[in-house]
Amino acid sequence: MAKKGNNLTGVLAGLLAGAAAGVILGMLYAPEEGKETRKKLKKKAGEIKDQAVDQYGKVSEIAKDRYADVSEKMKDQYQHISSTFKDTASTVAHTVKESYDKYKDRAVDTATSIAKDVEKKLDGMKS
Repeated sequence: MAKKGNNLTGVLAGLLAGAAAGVILGMLYAPEEGKETRKKLKKKAGEIKDQAVDQYGKVSEIAKDRYADVSEKMKDQYQHISSTFKDTASTVAHTVKESYDKYKDRAVDTATSIAKDVEKKLDGMKS
């Protein structure tokens, strides 16, 4: 995207420079009085400056619009990725908790069963 803006600016600068050079050369070779030629050159320079300012304004507006579009798209993507991440993290946390609860219950049941077996064997040894 930055290349497009640079290309557009380069083309614009080239066109304006070419136009300015053409006007200046045409006036310098025109068979007129020096004072009149300087007056025309000054007028044309002012016109070219105005055109450059206008073109700069247009290019600047295009750049602002593109920035706004890209910025909005990036915000949307961020929101989507953030939402997806939160959903995935919540699912993983829920799955881990369920697994922990499941295996904790099994461990408690197994430990209780082993304790009862040991107790029975100890009771059997007393008799």
